[in-house]
Amino acid sequence: MKTKALYTGSFDPLTEGHMDIIRRAARLYDDLTVGIIANPSKKALFPIEEREEMIREVVAELGNVRVDHFSGLLADYVNEGGFDVVVRGLRTATDFGYEIQMAHMNACLFDPRVETVFLMTDPRYSFISSSVVKEVHALGGSIDGLVPKEILRRMDAALK
Repeated sequence: MKTKALYTGSFDPLTEGHMDIIRRAARLYDDLTVGIIANPSKKALFPIEEREEMIREVVAELGNVRVDHFSGLLADYVNEGGFDVVVRGLRTATDFGYEIQMAHMNACLFDPRVETVFLMTDPRYSFISSSVVKEVHALGGSIDGLVPKEILRRMDAALK
């Protein structure tokens, strides 16, 4: 049986920390969907369609990864999409506290066969967040190596 996994986030922008989780999850599961969540309460640097396009470009070499976007309740997307696993990345103990609470809530809403799996990010990326990357970039700091080169090009263009 093929295992269908989902890795979600706003990915605004996609960082090397996200890519670490994507590469590792792609090795663990037969099919991986990177699901971009539309969060109307956050002011996004890039529209969701552009994020989807950028991520597709970056993950093109990974044959079992597809990219999609959605809005609304994660559980509805998971259940309707027939996913077996929801992958969540963890950087710090603070992330774990938030993520475990969400996983417990989702366990009540997911189809009973769906599992949430936590992957610790590589320590090299544990300090990276999309928010910090955007702030440093906007202030003129170097984020080289913190985001994929394709994303950095788009961020540079957006800043101009």
